Amino acid sequence: MDLKYARCAGLDVHKDTVVASIRLAGGKATVQTRTFGTTTSALLDLGEWLAGMEVTHVAMEATGVYWKPVWHILAPSFQLTLANSAHIKNVPGRKTDVKDAEWIAQLHAHGLVEASFVPPEPIQELRALTRDRRQYHRESAQHVQRIQKILQDANIKLDSVLSDVMGASGRAMLDAIVRGETDPRALARLADRRVRASPDELAEALRGVVTDRHRAALRRHLATFDHLLLSIAEIDDEVAALTEPFCRAVELLDTIPGVDVKTAEVLVAEIGSDMSRFPTAAHLVSWAGLAPRNDESAGKRRSTRVGKGGQWLKATLVQAAWAATRTKNSHLQSLFLRLRGRRGAKKAIIAVAAEMLRSAWHMLSRDQPYTPPTAASAADPEKLARRLVEKIRKLGFQVELSTAA
Repeated sequence: MDLKYARCAGLDVHKDTVVASIRLAGGKATVQTRTFGTTTSALLDLGEWLAGMEVTHVAMEATGVYWKPVWHILAPSFQLTLANSAHIKNVPGRKTDVKDAEWIAQLHAHGLVEASFVPPEPIQELRALTRDRRQYHRESAQHVQRIQKILQDANIKLDSVLSDVMGASGRAMLDAIVRGETDPRALARLADRRVRASPDELAEALRGVVTDRHRAALRRHLATFDHLLLSIAEIDDEVAALTEPFCRAVELLDTIPGVDVKTAEVLVAEIGSDMSRFPTAAHLVSWAGLAPRNDESAGKRRSTRVGKGGQWLKATLVQAAWAATRTKNSHLQSLFLRLRGRRGAKKAIIAVAAEMLRSAWHMLSRDQPYTPPTAASAADPEKLARRLVEKIRKLGFQVELSTAA
């Protein structure tokens, strides 16, 4: 097997230790292995040892978040490669930290370690903020669910008459309940005039048995909900500042149906703005876990399930795809309706998300806004007729079409 790197190292990274194995190729390859701590001084010692041995290339596994400080300290001095741990598994029965480090070094010496995508530092900062923002949104939704549970326990049917319990009307009523208001008519008068429910319906829904325990629990959840909203607003300001260098990419992605500014910010944070890292749009779709995996045996495809990808990017694209399917007479809606009848809604929405990601790759590569192909309606009678004729012919029948008078 051809040798690619004569002086390289493999790192097996853990929470408290880093096992480093150096492979030096000469007449006969020699291997040296040491174990270091993960404190800053220990990682600096690791870097000095690697530099003293004239190591040029270093490979490591993506182990949780433990690889990040190692990467940040070694990146200025070495050519680093981050590997997916599932792609470089060692031979079963030889699982030790030292053997793992030696195995990574051996694979890297022959160029068998496929590099994972590690975005530049500005994109990493933006990614951390957008992921925090999504987590805060999830936590705020959980507190809204707990508030609804408390109201049901008190027999307050507020979510039956209001579309949004935390809207202006609902929040005014909740604050009044926390302050001790018990009159249903007085609470109903706090509703905005645009609420569809009548005053009598509101009063009946607000007639319950609210105890001090309910009020205390509501007070805590409302306070936490308000704090989360403030944190989200702060993150929005920070994200806006960090996306200034990538404002062109955000503007381009915002032109895709179903994608708003915040979704565009998430896409930039997850895939970056430089598409040269992905040779083709298919590479990007596969990396995101939106492409059917290859699982073939004896000429038969056993599975067409999509591969595993980043939960943040895939979840955002699927959410945007559902929004895109509601854009009337669009290419994405036509694609969804066409595939839903044959493959089901779940596979159809994955296909729409993959199509959106392919469009994003082309848009960022060419610096062009979204230009959809000519959208053919899923209800096009000619297309529907051709499809039905083809199905009938496969059953062994001949069909001739003629236009009705």
